[in-house]
Amino acid sequence: MTNQVGDRRPGAAHIAGLLALALFVSACGTSSTDTSTTSPATTVPDDAVQATTTTTTAPEDTYDGLPVGFTEDGYPYLGDPDAPVSLVEFSDYLCPFCRRHATETNPRLLEQYAASGLVRFVFSDFPLVDLHPTAPAGHAAALCVSEQGAARFWAIHTQLFDRQSEWASLGDNSEFLAGVAGDVGADLDAYQLCLDSGRTAVLVDERVAQARQLGFSGTPSFQILDHRTGEAYDLVGAQPVETFLAAIDAVIAGEEPADADQPADEPNLPFWASEEGLAPDPARPGYNLAGDAYRGNPDADLVVIEISDFQCPFCQRHALETQPPLDDLYVDTDRVMWVFKHLPLQIHPQALAAATAAECAGDQQAFWEMHDLLFERVADWSVAEPDTVLVGLARQLGLEEESFAACVGSRTALERVVEDIYDTSDIFGSTPTFVLLFDGSASVIDGAQPFEQFSAAFDDLLEE
Repeated sequence: MTNQVGDRRPGAAHIAGLLALALFVSACGTSSTDTSTTSPATTVPDDAVQATTTTTTAPEDTYDGLPVGFTEDGYPYLGDPDAPVSLVEFSDYLCPFCRRHATETNPRLLEQYAASGLVRFVFSDFPLVDLHPTAPAGHAAALCVSEQGAARFWAIHTQLFDRQSEWASLGDNSEFLAGVAGDVGADLDAYQLCLDSGRTAVLVDERVAQARQLGFSGTPSFQILDHRTGEAYDLVGAQPVETFLAAIDAVIAGEEPADADQPADEPNLPFWASEEGLAPDPARPGYNLAGDAYRGNPDADLVVIEISDFQCPFCQRHALETQPPLDDLYVDTDRVMWVFKHLPLQIHPQALAAATAAECAGDQQAFWEMHDLLFERVADWSVAEPDTVLVGLARQLGLEEESFAACVGSRTALERVVEDIYDTSDIFGSTPTFVLLFDGSASVIDGAQPFEQFSAAFDDLLEE
């Protein structure tokens, strides 16, 4: 059955209604999150993270001219400890959306609210290990530095976001983190003793568990706390500064923040679904400017974006049984542009490695050849350590083996897959899913449907 986009997301009759959510949420995460920016008020429970941020110790120092310290439960804060409102951020030092918030939005919020004493800013560690496996080490390092003073914590906090690109791809980031700790004036002997004890790593794990207990699954996520009433309001994603200003102003005024849904008449399409993003990348043959592999006619009236997982059996069935006749009738005849986006699901433990291998093959202009081979040989690479098998597949395709192996072992291609996860996971929860873009509107085909269903849907659109 072909579902209209409006059927999947009420009130959205065109592509913007569904796909604008990807930019609207702008959050790192691997499971669905509420796409509204603010939730109804909730009373703060005694044992929740919010309650730990309502009492503070006296400021012990300043950072950038603002008082800094820790709540009684050890959460670092910046601003007046007696402010009537707190903004609690649950964040990941290697999440690109978190960096965008930290470097672009948060400075404006600090200028607007911290200096005036209206809002206190609190940070809680929420590294997403599935997406950023080395991020917890950065959080543990920052907490070790925090033992030497709140001002030093905020200094390394700033550095970890500002220099994210320098350590995001490091398998062993210990030397880099020690260097940053030294740069902010930490005693490195005390810092190392702290790391060796493992106590801050345990604390990071506890804070991740607390964030998930509060219902958060992506980063950055926020709670606006009204200490006068004990109410808390959730705000998810690296929202525009205007969204924060409106929500915080409402809470300061004693009002409930308005639900800031995207206006239906002002679509904000994600780049990967826009005309600009779908255009061919002259620097990467076979890829569009959004970084996704495609085949077929880039000027075709109908664009199909497939969201898929190489270890998903239904995706395999589509690739081996349904896709070949679709290629013959629509793609190879220039009637359809077919785009592939990765969504390796957590229930398929080797899918991420396979997607990375496909991207590495794409670097040698062999994405689709590897795509086909991965689906044909799923049983071969669905093993605990798939890299050796994946390199063997590259050899079978005649790829330059050393370059391929180096690519698989680095984070460059992996990060491209992770970007696809960011793009799609908050909209689509299963694979395969197919988004049909035609004349400014969209429809969705869910699942590995038979050829006849695809053909009927394509013909209906192309014959309009």
